[in-house]
Amino acid sequence: MFLHQTLVDVTDRIRARSHDRRAAYLDLMHRARQKGVERSHIACTNVAHAYAATPANDKLVLKAATVPNLGIVTAYNDMLSAHQPYERYPEIIKDEARRAGVTAQVAGGVPAMCDGVTQGQTGMELSLFSRDVIALSTAVALSHRVFDANLYLGVCDKIVPGLLIAALRFGHLPGVFVPAGPMVSGISNSEKAKVRQQFAEGKVGRDALLESEMASYHSAGTCTFYGTANSNQMLLEIMGLQLPGSSFVNPGTPLRDALTRAATRVAVDLARDATAPALCHIVDERVIVNAIVGLLATGGSTNHTIHLVAIARAAGIEVNWDDFNDLSAVVPLLARVYPNGKADVNHFHAAGGMGFLVRELLDAGLLHEDVQTILGPGLRRWAEEPWLDNGTLAWRDAPEKSHDPEVLAPAGEPFSPDGGLRLVTGNIGRGVIKVSAVAPENRVVRAPAIVFESQDELIAAFKRGELERDFVAVLRFQGPRANGMPELHQLTPALASLQDRGFKVALITDGRMSGASGKVPAAIHISPEAAMGGPLTLLRTGDTILLDAVRGKLEAEVPADRWALREPVTDDLSGNRFGCGRELFSGFRHLADTPERGAFTFNFDDGVR
Repeated sequence: MFLHQTLVDVTDRIRARSHDRRAAYLDLMHRARQKGVERSHIACTNVAHAYAATPANDKLVLKAATVPNLGIVTAYNDMLSAHQPYERYPEIIKDEARRAGVTAQVAGGVPAMCDGVTQGQTGMELSLFSRDVIALSTAVALSHRVFDANLYLGVCDKIVPGLLIAALRFGHLPGVFVPAGPMVSGISNSEKAKVRQQFAEGKVGRDALLESEMASYHSAGTCTFYGTANSNQMLLEIMGLQLPGSSFVNPGTPLRDALTRAATRVAVDLARDATAPALCHIVDERVIVNAIVGLLATGGSTNHTIHLVAIARAAGIEVNWDDFNDLSAVVPLLARVYPNGKADVNHFHAAGGMGFLVRELLDAGLLHEDVQTILGPGLRRWAEEPWLDNGTLAWRDAPEKSHDPEVLAPAGEPFSPDGGLRLVTGNIGRGVIKVSAVAPENRVVRAPAIVFESQDELIAAFKRGELERDFVAVLRFQGPRANGMPELHQLTPALASLQDRGFKVALITDGRMSGASGKVPAAIHISPEAAMGGPLTLLRTGDTILLDAVRGKLEAEVPADRWALREPVTDDLSGNRFGCGRELFSGFRHLADTPERGAFTFNFDDGVR
């Protein structure tokens, strides 16, 4: 099987870098699996608590302890459009489990906040750390240890990474992820972006903006642009943790329900087969590399330069931004989905979707095919798509040709020869920049810095007309330890407006720019962050900044002797400590690691020092 040499090299160096931690992790999982399911060993009174509320017939089956019991961890709430469809899933799963002669229980629920609701609001400062709360909540749900396999119900930004991080810490058990699908298409993404920019410029009022937004976000299902939520679903598929072609089937359809039942049957089969791969065996170095490749080939969310690192570390695997950068140089961009194009995920799915994408990458030697999956060995099954054959779920080969070459391209004729994600380094630190939606003429910016300490400062300066010039906006003290690393997506309309007027503009920040990072060059996740004393604290308004996404440079063009003598600027962060529950997250801010190491608060050393 042909594999691109860069894919081989990056995988080999990740494996070598991870050797001790991966071995310790697998030993921990092996010892947990050797113990078996605790419900066959724990005291009768403990078991009685676990079964007390189950229906009589289920109770008889559970009492016998001879057939599997499936655990359901759900992120259902009806405030998130993407998670509202999960209201029906537990009953569907329980019904299918009974048909298979086994039982299923809701092990627990996890919180699921919406970054779309909290964007630009104080609540966004809880967003990144909600991932770790979700992981903790999942661990609480599974700590009862009465399950033989688990189904994980989650879609959006921090929910899937949080679920997967925890699932890997219970990786001795099989696990299947079950999607809910995107809402049907509303107004076009380009029209939505146009109205947002007009509002930022004061050309339309709030009524027009709200009407546009509600025409875009209008029903149950995932938001249809290709942000973090839909990047999550792509990743779960390409990692072999979700049924082939299941990510982008709309909610409330017969095919969607059939896929949910099929996912339940897969979990049953995995639980019944003692030789079937557990989650710890599926998610190895090759699967993590496949996930990065999928992210790059689709122009996915920059948030996954943090989340994928965290997910990998939960499995004892060490990944860094050099790995993303080197893979990006050879992985072609095969999808044009907003913000990297005009189409949405429904158009992507109709054009050939994940099946077409996976086949193209496999045939180009850009994916490891010889991996374990929830369906057994090999990723080739994920080059298929589901359909209903007279009401019966079946799979068929993905289309040989894209149904819309402007949305989904073959590997031999990509939209770009590279994945459009770059590592930028220099005397300001290390960061990432997504250029798949940035025009080539805007990928190099040399301009004076204007330093801001908050996004509100930047927006106020824009409204006062003070930014009608070439400049690099430096927004610091936005990292995990400073204020929880909120997304700064509300800056996009203002900066895009200035760029459209002909000014050279860019953004440099230790914050996040969200899965909707678009056409304005933005070097984000700068590490170390300002609150950790990073070089961002040495920048001053007026310094000439070079952001070169072509050569991977991020430099303050200040003479080295003057740079060395500068005193770091500090910021009063007390305003970030209280209100909207932020005081409850003080421990998270204190413990947070750097974004390049996953920005999480856990100790995954597994005994390795």
